[in-house]
Amino acid sequence: MNKKLYVGNLPYKTTSDQLQELFAQAGSVTSATVISDKFSGRSKGFGFVEMSSEDEASKAISMFNGNEMEGRKLIVNEARPATPRPMR
Repeated sequence: MNKKLYVGNLPYKTTSDQLQELFAQAGSVTSATVISDKFSGRSKGFGFVEMSSEDEASKAISMFNGNEMEGRKLIVNEARPATPRPMR
């Protein structure tokens, strides 16, 4: 079963491909996405990585949480489910 991870404090120039390459060191990556602002297109400095198993996700958390990437300490943990947002 796939396990989704939150990756925070990413350098702003990180791409989804770079994120996928990094996490591939811990195991099989199903998807990797860097979240960007819908108006400016700039990275928001965080993203999500989906690992193919629980064990690989645990390995990725232990490998990358607190590690530096281009001078920024990454925050890696299990992603929480999205909460519904009120309509505007």
